[in-house]
Amino acid sequence: MSALFLSPPSFDGFDGGAGARYQARREVTSYWYPTWLAQPAAMVPGSKLLDCPPHNIGVEECLRIAKDYDHVIINTSTPSYKNDSKIAEAIKNQKPGTTVGFVGAHAMVLPTETLKGSWAIDWVARKEFDYTCKEVAEGRALSTVAGISYKDKDGKIKHNPERELIPNMDVLPWVADVYKRDLQIEKYFIGYLQHPYISMYTGRGCPAQCTFCLWPQTIGGHKYRVRSAQNVADEMAYMKDLFPQVKEFFFDDDTFTANLPRAREIAKKLGKLGVTWSCNSRANLDYDTIQSFKDNGLRLFLVGYESGNDDILKTIKKGVTTDEMRRFTKACHKAGVVIHGTFILGLPVETRETIETTINFAKELDVFSLQVSLAAPYPGTELYEMAKMNSWFVKKDKTDLVETDGFQQSTLEYPSLSKEEIFNSLEDFYERYYFNRFGKLLIPRTPSWRIFKTMLEDKDVFKRRMREGAEFFKSLAQRREDLAAAK
Repeated sequence: MSALFLSPPSFDGFDGGAGARYQARREVTSYWYPTWLAQPAAMVPGSKLLDCPPHNIGVEECLRIAKDYDHVIINTSTPSYKNDSKIAEAIKNQKPGTTVGFVGAHAMVLPTETLKGSWAIDWVARKEFDYTCKEVAEGRALSTVAGISYKDKDGKIKHNPERELIPNMDVLPWVADVYKRDLQIEKYFIGYLQHPYISMYTGRGCPAQCTFCLWPQTIGGHKYRVRSAQNVADEMAYMKDLFPQVKEFFFDDDTFTANLPRAREIAKKLGKLGVTWSCNSRANLDYDTIQSFKDNGLRLFLVGYESGNDDILKTIKKGVTTDEMRRFTKACHKAGVVIHGTFILGLPVETRETIETTINFAKELDVFSLQVSLAAPYPGTELYEMAKMNSWFVKKDKTDLVETDGFQQSTLEYPSLSKEEIFNSLEDFYERYYFNRFGKLLIPRTPSWRIFKTMLEDKDVFKRRMREGAEFFKSLAQRREDLAAAK
């Protein structure tokens, strides 16, 4: 039986795919690879992976394609669930015999609510769903498939026993052939990665305990389960031949450097392949390790700094102090490794003073580029439970995380800090970091100058940055409109 693995049409520019940690519309066009769907798609003969948003596939075309499949497996998220349910209903209306399943963190955390939310959803997956999807696509009775919740013939919701997490990640097939068959890789952009890029996972789970982080607390778990270094190197060699146009490979593991001996072994193998690569890392590596990665092809670290206030870092269980972050960042500068830093505003318990501290901290770190997000308390995370217990939610609907245009909204507020102040601080953060340094826009050694310099060195980069710049300022204007409309 055939299966369609689907990331449905959604908000314009919405990155809600099965590889996005935080599903929202970004300040510039950004799309992560739907790796979580590509993996089970590689296990099902005759399957197809349809990632609608990056490929500009609308509802009509999506439905036309879906009609050819007996099983449709939809990746959903908390912000996109209502929209995804409408797509599921349209699929069922045109072909009632289609079996529709929902996968993703939202379905895992709220299986009953997800099933009740739409008559069109037949089953939802809980936790890791690779083999779950394979067994459903094989036509097995839903009552026999571990790790799902489903509706029986009478419409009653049943919860099957849990499925164990995959202990040996090497048993999973590579995603490379699915990428080649079903995706146009040039459609995927991440502002801080070279284009075209490819992202993939070398392991799942993260030992860190960050209270806001979605995947380890829902699907992946806190144990870092990894593919062997040789398995990773073999797929990288295969991808290098399969996608000669790719300029950079990104390892999207929550924390690629969590198992340092293995990371060092992979780096040595990548060095021999001569590929450029980047990865997620915590800000706690020493200079020698960073330099060894750089010598073997590492270009960039994606680093979650989150806050410049140590009390907030302790509250969110970040496990890294601001002093450790400073040492790590200086070591990266010394080794010539680029950093894209991410920060979150509105974490417990933010104040005007802690926001000011974080902005100044970011300016002190002086990373190449950064992204500023608003705290997103996803169901299933400790942050969500804290917010519920302390009545920090702004709205009655605690799953309302984005505006009607897909941009993040400020969903939390505190006694001494309103949601409007948190929302406004995001734009202030960007302006002060990129555009108001030393009172000038383009002077040597400032972030804006470094980005402008890369534009002068490559005409393709120049065109891309000009587009991204226009999108960035347009998105900030749209955010202001969203805030005004909410008042």
